[in-house]
Amino acid sequence: MHKNAGSWREQPSRNLMSTLERAALASAALLALAACSKAQGETKLSDGPPVVGVITIRAEPVALTAELPGRTTPFLISDVRPQVTGLIRERLYREGANVQAGQPLYKIDPAPFQAAYDGQKAALARAEANLITVKLKAERYDELIKINAVSRQDYNDTVAIAAQGEADVAAANASLESARINLANTRVTAPISGRAGPSAFTPGALVTAQQSAALTTIQTLDPIYVDLVQSSAELLRLRREFGGGANLSRARVKLMLEDGSTYPLEGELRVSDITVDPTSGAVTLRAIFRNPDGLLLPGMFVRAVLDEAQAPSAVLAPQPAISRDAQGRATAFVVSANGKVEVRAITASRTVGARWLVTSGLNPGDRLIVDGVQRVKPGMAVRTAPASSAAAVSWPAA
Repeated sequence: MHKNAGSWREQPSRNLMSTLERAALASAALLALAACSKAQGETKLSDGPPVVGVITIRAEPVALTAELPGRTTPFLISDVRPQVTGLIRERLYREGANVQAGQPLYKIDPAPFQAAYDGQKAALARAEANLITVKLKAERYDELIKINAVSRQDYNDTVAIAAQGEADVAAANASLESARINLANTRVTAPISGRAGPSAFTPGALVTAQQSAALTTIQTLDPIYVDLVQSSAELLRLRREFGGGANLSRARVKLMLEDGSTYPLEGELRVSDITVDPTSGAVTLRAIFRNPDGLLLPGMFVRAVLDEAQAPSAVLAPQPAISRDAQGRATAFVVSANGKVEVRAITASRTVGARWLVTSGLNPGDRLIVDGVQRVKPGMAVRTAPASSAAAVSWPAA
């Protein structure tokens, strides 16, 4: 009786345990089903069309420029050489300073030239004194020949002597002027205004007339020239865009210096070389700039920017969005209205900053693929999102 009673008490406990186990199994099954459904959902999501970053092409006004390499060249340059032979007694200028035309730069020992000048001055006085005597005699003979008081031979000799006396005076004057010039040349002066360079000779050095070595060099740096190198083909294009050579010669020019900074003053294109270099096919253009602070020095490498024209409705595309096909043609991928990739053959004439100026192949409103270009093929269905790669950073905000 007691044994049966114990079995009756244990039966409800076993039933309770079975219920809990079934509930736990049901919960585990539900969790497994949910995880499977989530995994299936993720699989379906990853199997969908890829997402590409796009920008919408639009027309915008753009200033078109041409950038040319060049070097600065002095407006005037002069090598200073002595015109007489002698010892340098003194240097009269400060090296590297600006000098004015006619300013004394060197003093050569004037003593021998002063003596030569004085000697020629005395020779002139002697010739003039002798001329007075012969002229008076010629005047007397001129009266005597009229009355046949002297022979014709004596008269002719007297006239010839008077003429010779006049020639001696002229020769003495010329010699005196030559001596005066040599004496003046003992003070070597600046032939032009500009900046004088280092002196190649010091006081006490012997210099000779017309020597090959210059005493110093003077360069006019305000204004200053900038010589620009341009291919003949590009020069023809520039002439067309400026409406001819006359308009090109009035083009305004800006300078970019070696450190990347912009020169504060604008210049003007002046002349172009009339000959094309047969070895390089290049032509030299020359621009002129004011240089009041001496910032531009001869021989500096610069880049000149010429403002060509204003394009009112230009189509621009980021450079990374443009690629080349197997034939080397420029192409771009766009997303069509039905969400599929379409390849376009384009023509890009030049760069404008970090973008290409596209003259054909892209139109305003086209959705140009910038991100994910390497993952797409023509005809592929894609989903679009705003471009976020570094390639589109330069694209202006809508």
